[in-house]
Amino acid sequence: MEPGNGTQIAEFLLLGLSEELELQPLLFGLFLSMYLITVLGNLLMILAVSSDPHLHTPMYFFLSNLSFVDICFTSTTVPKMLMNIQTQSKVISYEGCITQMYFFLLFGLLDDFLLTVMAYDRFVAICHPLHYTSIMNPWLCRLLVLVSWIISVLNSLLHSLMVLRLAFCTDLEIPHFFCELNQVIQLACSDTFVNNLVMYFVTVLLGGGSLAGILYSYAKIVFCICTMSSTQGKYKAFSTCAAHLSVVSLFYSTMLGVYLSSAVTHSSQSSATASVMYAMVTPMLNPFIYSLRNKDIKQVLKVFFVNITIKRPIVLTLRKYP
Repeated sequence: MEPGNGTQIAEFLLLGLSEELELQPLLFGLFLSMYLITVLGNLLMILAVSSDPHLHTPMYFFLSNLSFVDICFTSTTVPKMLMNIQTQSKVISYEGCITQMYFFLLFGLLDDFLLTVMAYDRFVAICHPLHYTSIMNPWLCRLLVLVSWIISVLNSLLHSLMVLRLAFCTDLEIPHFFCELNQVIQLACSDTFVNNLVMYFVTVLLGGGSLAGILYSYAKIVFCICTMSSTQGKYKAFSTCAAHLSVVSLFYSTMLGVYLSSAVTHSSQSSATASVMYAMVTPMLNPFIYSLRNKDIKQVLKVFFVNITIKRPIVLTLRKYP
């Protein structure tokens, strides 16, 4: 393969999850349903938190931000995949690919940071309950979210600019359903040593740092729970972080599954299939995990749906008699 001129690249080809035509309607229906459930579920979560003053606390502030990021995270990849299936086209423009990669990296890392911030919030709530309101004040909460956004934006910008300097080969087929950074770098014909070095270094630094923060927070939480004398107090303390722990476990287990599957099978197709778990399944399940494990959220949603039912206009039908 001869290298192509980077300035003349017009488009990439996204091979998707399967090239079998008979599976395309099934894939379209499945992923459209998952996307709609993800958007509606997370929108309900944001609406529930914003509509009830009792939920205007740091934990629910971070949760509403996580729901917003999850909507954006899935929206960077799924609509384009659905459009490609519907039109039976695999084409994505060069600019569109770089843009999709930028926003996928942005919201993926932001998801990771918000989970870390939420772990710290649970640590303060359980281990320092008397100082919780003074430590987790509104100014600090907004600052933590702002710093997470800034780091995520700079990280995505760094990787995107480094991809722009690469020259690509004539073979521009991406064995994935979206423009994944590693897959795009592998298509380059120019030297990618610096790109790979930066990619792995940033992954270890930011991803590993976030995971270390979560593990440290939960190690402290477990220690605090073990020192409690009351069984009821232990159960209450654990129940406050059970939903977050479930989401963290799901997020990191699916991410780990993707990299293990690609390392063991050395198949890009299996890696793309495994990517569905963290790119679509995890954002879809997050609202259900938090709503099913949280009495406050369930109560607010119940009141919300009752109000919708009560406020629904009543249509009276007049029957004419001769």
